[in-house]
Amino acid sequence: MQSKTDEFSILNPGSREFVPLEAVPFYQDLNLDQIIDKMAIRWGKDMKKYYRYMPVSPEEVRYRRDVYRDIRKETVRDALIAFTENLNAVTELRQEGEKARIPMQKCVWHIREIGAYCAAYEALGQALENTDLASEGLLEFRRILKDILESGGYRQLKERTEKILARIRQMRFIITYDKDRMSVEIGKLEGEGAYEEMLKDRIGKEIRHLQNPFIADPTLTELENSCLEILESKQPKFFAEIKAASDQSKGYERPVLRRFEREVIFYLSFCTFQQDMENAGFAFCTPSASEEKRMEARGLYDLALALNAMSSGEQVVSNDFEYNPGERFFVLTGPNQGGKTTFARSLGQLVYLSLMGFDVPAKSANVHFFPALQTHFSVEESVETGRGKLKEELVRLAPMMADHQKNTFVIINELFTTAASYDAEIMGRNVLKHFIELGCMGIYVTHLKELTSIQEGVVSMRAMLGDDKIPSFKITRGEADDTACAESVVKKYRLTYEQLKERL
Repeated sequence: MQSKTDEFSILNPGSREFVPLEAVPFYQDLNLDQIIDKMAIRWGKDMKKYYRYMPVSPEEVRYRRDVYRDIRKETVRDALIAFTENLNAVTELRQEGEKARIPMQKCVWHIREIGAYCAAYEALGQALENTDLASEGLLEFRRILKDILESGGYRQLKERTEKILARIRQMRFIITYDKDRMSVEIGKLEGEGAYEEMLKDRIGKEIRHLQNPFIADPTLTELENSCLEILESKQPKFFAEIKAASDQSKGYERPVLRRFEREVIFYLSFCTFQQDMENAGFAFCTPSASEEKRMEARGLYDLALALNAMSSGEQVVSNDFEYNPGERFFVLTGPNQGGKTTFARSLGQLVYLSLMGFDVPAKSANVHFFPALQTHFSVEESVETGRGKLKEELVRLAPMMADHQKNTFVIINELFTTAASYDAEIMGRNVLKHFIELGCMGIYVTHLKELTSIQEGVVSMRAMLGDDKIPSFKITRGEADDTACAESVVKKYRLTYEQLKERL
């Protein structure tokens, strides 16, 4: 049975079991997968699953945000990064030990692994003791870690491990070769330091093939294996102690610490990613939380686009927006390639990252808590099902409109594009009305300017063109520009005079 301590998590203040979201479209729709994959290059693929553990209450969001704010402090961040590097050394020792063929050698590598593990947590405990923490999560973890490090069981494990490792490091033996006969005996030689260095000094050249059989590579030569067997026969009591210590320590890792090791990577992965983006000149801020259903941001930009721009040099344009009291949906119109989809993605990224407890890509932001994020981006016809594009869209839209999806944030991008304009307008009106009645907020990207004035709570937004008719990628409030939309549609379907003339 797990203790209350073992149930502790730095992802939520209770003992709720996390259920990862599966097959959620918004990860791909919002290009979040690109961002998470980038972080996984440094932190490993295992951390990706934690980006699917969604908070279920404002309290959980605040809990995470406070933890993240602590981890953003340089001293805390550096201590945790050093800790993860020390744990990497533990993992390497474990993996090397698995390669050992001799049982006693496996035991020694296991003892070395435990020693590195204790050293990692001792260093972390000391570092956290000297840092200014404010979050409930890290304060509680510091208390738990201190209790563990001061417990009798841990002290016994640490002292026994250090004692054995010290004796192994001090162990010396003499190999005598005389008249085709070789003997090995325990001996005391002058000097300290690594066994290989001692041999080098005595023989006068670098030793490449004879190494300490306990500390060296787990794949030993036949001579080294023989030396180890002889040593074991000459000191059976000590080697029995090694085996007993290894056997008794098979499950030495505490579940609460193992859980912390995995969960802290979630925070560190985004923290270091954010640091890299900030160093490249991109702004982040800690969003404030609004109790009312309103949301706003200044200098909001598409984080995935910014990530790509670091290597491509592509321009990243930021935008400001605000949902005033009573406003529920932006209906965004404008020319193709005018930044509509990018703006919609940036809104979704803002909601998602805020929900996860992270800082967000903006100069300032206020974000209401949403229990879920839903997206519907334009899809292609399915070759596998034989369904046309419209039917594919409706199949995906249906679960989004279920009654239990109340108060969510919804992003719809270019829906019903294959339907006749009259039909698309009617369906679009019904979709917007339904989501508003469910208490949802969101954005609907479309070429149908008629949807901008269907009912209360809908705000008309448009993608702007510059004086030269080139998209500026700026999004502002305002009535749809018929000319810009018409020109966009005509170009999209290659119906300009020049295009028709070329084709005909």
